[in-house]
Amino acid sequence: MSDYKTLSVADVSVGDKLPELDIDITSGLIVGGALATRDFEPVHHDKSVAQAAGLPDIFMNILTSQGLMSRFVTDWSGPEAIVKSLDVKLGAPNLPGMVMTVAGEVTACDAEAGVVDIAVTGENNIWGMHMQGSVQIVLPVEG
Repeated sequence: MSDYKTLSVADVSVGDKLPELDIDITSGLIVGGALATRDFEPVHHDKSVAQAAGLPDIFMNILTSQGLMSRFVTDWSGPEAIVKSLDVKLGAPNLPGMVMTVAGEVTACDAEAGVVDIAVTGENNIWGMHMQGSVQIVLPVEG
């Protein structure tokens, strides 16, 4: 039996804030995320190529950012939550050595359908806003 509990839509209200999550941005996270998403652009794993492009080091790809955004929401909502959609806008790059703080807030909740919208932001400790957007999930209607 799992220790993880899935929220029901009755557990959620507009304005609820999700617990913030600090994510250490490491070379391993950046390279692993790029390879896992089949993004072989050298700026995500070769420091000299990233420097030639004007950045001090390799930087995170958008698919890794999307994955971290989804993980943040599903860690809060539980394993039975279904991600229906994700919308993300990128800002400042995430580089090794940074820490990204992810925060979220429930912006809409349809109690009949179990659909919940969450606004999500991720800010790194050096350059600020890395990602902002929304994740829509479906939760069980009854708990």
